[in-house]
Amino acid sequence: MTPTHLPAGMPRAVTDDDTILATAEIPQPVEHVFRALTTKEVENWWGSPETYQIINWTADLRVGGRWSLGVRLPNGTVYPASGEFIEIESPKKIVQTRKYDWDHPNLGRRVTTVTYRLEPIPNGTRITVRHEGLQGLRDAADEHASGWERFLGWLDTYFRSGARPPGEEQQMEEKSHE
Repeated sequence: MTPTHLPAGMPRAVTDDDTILATAEIPQPVEHVFRALTTKEVENWWGSPETYQIINWTADLRVGGRWSLGVRLPNGTVYPASGEFIEIESPKKIVQTRKYDWDHPNLGRRVTTVTYRLEPIPNGTRITVRHEGLQGLRDAADEHASGWERFLGWLDTYFRSGARPPGEEQQMEEKSHE
């Protein structure tokens, strides 16, 4: 059942306390959304000064490759997180493990699995996030469901604010000089 108070395409997430499903419609082609999820571009949009910001993103984008990042809080504290890419179908699907490399208060260091599915739609991309491995951790599931809504909201805002993929701004500038 779709909530009637949310406009279609707005980020939303649900959890059954074991798995989280989150979805949004992003006004960009799947290739641009895929790149925003898998490159250092994540540092441009993931987070806010009031909550946390992502820093030190690294990724070896191949099956078996590792990724890592830092979650910087407003007070400057940085908490590391990392994982491994399990499946990559560029630009349609990414499956990766995910864990905090510190003792998260609700999740600890439990390894979970996140799947991103990117589907072309007439106005851009429908992204669906499936976060599994939260069995028995209701508070963590609720916290992360809210977190995935924020995550998708930041991604949507980033692209709606006129963000262009790396290299596209330079191409536009070159065309204006022709």
